[in-house]
Amino acid sequence: MTLTDLKSPPKHLETRSENAAEKWWRGATIYQIYPRSFMDSNGDGIGDLPGIISKLDHIADLGVDGIWVSPFFTSPMRDFGYDVSDYRGVDKIFGTMDDFDRLVECAHDFDLKVIIDQVYSHTSDQHDWFTESRADRQNAKADWYVWADPKPDGSPPNNWQAVFSGSSWTWDSRRGQYYFHNFLPSQPDLNLHNTEVQDALLDVARFWLDRGVDGFRLDAINFAMHDPELRDNPPANLNAPSARTFDYQIHKYNQSHPNIVQFLERLRKVTDEYPGRFTLAEIGGPDALAEMQHFTRGHQRLNSAYSFDYLYADEIDPDHVRRTSLNWPLDRTEGWPSWAFSNHDAPRCVSRWHDGSAPDEYCKIMALLLLMLRGNAIIYQGEELGLPQAEVPFDKLQDPEAIANWPKTLGRDGARTPMCWTKAAPHAGFSTSEPWLPVDERHFAKSVDQQVNDPGSVLAFYKDAIAVRNSEPALQDGDITFLDAPSSIVAFRRSNRDSNYLVALNLSGDAVAWTPEQSGSVILTTQDSSGGDAILSNLTPYSGYVVKLD
Repeated sequence: MTLTDLKSPPKHLETRSENAAEKWWRGATIYQIYPRSFMDSNGDGIGDLPGIISKLDHIADLGVDGIWVSPFFTSPMRDFGYDVSDYRGVDKIFGTMDDFDRLVECAHDFDLKVIIDQVYSHTSDQHDWFTESRADRQNAKADWYVWADPKPDGSPPNNWQAVFSGSSWTWDSRRGQYYFHNFLPSQPDLNLHNTEVQDALLDVARFWLDRGVDGFRLDAINFAMHDPELRDNPPANLNAPSARTFDYQIHKYNQSHPNIVQFLERLRKVTDEYPGRFTLAEIGGPDALAEMQHFTRGHQRLNSAYSFDYLYADEIDPDHVRRTSLNWPLDRTEGWPSWAFSNHDAPRCVSRWHDGSAPDEYCKIMALLLLMLRGNAIIYQGEELGLPQAEVPFDKLQDPEAIANWPKTLGRDGARTPMCWTKAAPHAGFSTSEPWLPVDERHFAKSVDQQVNDPGSVLAFYKDAIAVRNSEPALQDGDITFLDAPSSIVAFRRSNRDSNYLVALNLSGDAVAWTPEQSGSVILTTQDSSGGDAILSNLTPYSGYVVKLD
């Protein structure tokens, strides 16, 4: 093998053809922004839309294809935006609709697509729809939510449990009925069996598409429909006690109704009216794989989906990577997967999977793995800096799940602390006043200004890896074939009709000797390239490379 010159970072190259423009998302790299914690422009301690605009150059410089902006809609913020009270409004803490329009325009100027969340399974209890629905049993929206009479003894209609623990049913004295909520009591579930509700949500989708968004991430979409017969869920066989009552059931009837796909087909017809739009489903639960494939199969449903295969995994090893990837066969009628290792709902992967030694090397190997897998890569803000899960003291917690289950869970707040821009600035340059969540002291040294001019930084490696992915079509949309290798190494080929690449990654903290059979040129490595071809036969701890095969 020969080693290519790795001293200069690869250039960001556009490789997608004109006739593939509408499928820009296939093999795309998407950067997730959690607005509350990205950048505060007005000094109130909460990130906002103008703050995002001010930092688009950082995102564009990474070389990603687009941004996914988590909820910024009008909301009482009981679940920090995932409890929407006005689907067509921008919450004042984030800015105005003019700010949003400017964000879309500026992002497009940077050649970045804009994907936004759509929360269709539930609303806030302060939404006008729910206010009308709960007023009585005869109003025009009486059936827009899931209402049910109590059992003869006054108890809830069935045994369904909410994700944040406790019953999924809350009594409402105005209607004299219980209403259903899969999440917080302040997040009543919509009744998507009602076609009027579907029509209203499709109108919401058109509203944002008309404003220029390039796609939607559909939050908890497999929770969007329930069993109309309200049958009890069967018990789960737990190996150990759980902090959440939700985990004591098999969720057969409160979610994953087969008619969800009919609504998704209606949504796809709407997005197809706007060429080049992208739809991504979030799907959780033990049957996520089957639902991901069902929701994305063919050309009438969603474009892509992701689950919690990695997000909730306690550890990662080559077998896990192989199993997860091979669940998506190389069938062009099959849906297209997306992968995320961290996000706003899951503790950061470097803290979940790593023992703390050589953290930068570990972050680089995780970047290489994420970006070389077959599927879309979703990078959560701060991953490009190698941020670990933040430590948030109990008296600073904001997340209702973390507070309810403390200290049995790492919670979500530790992944939601502010982005770090400037080491020497108060609050790492995120805000001029105390942020809504504290900045972890360990994060300051990993600020953008400390890494942006360091060619050996985690940030520099992310840029290099994304650039390699962008410049090689087989690494965006090619097939994947796993190779036999020692137990701590995951090795696979990415290929199309024109080229083949070998990716090898040592996921362990020990050096491993292994020499691939095929020859070629190294185009990217996490190791010191001054070692020459020796790096190809001796993978140091937490290291890897990409080889373009002869």
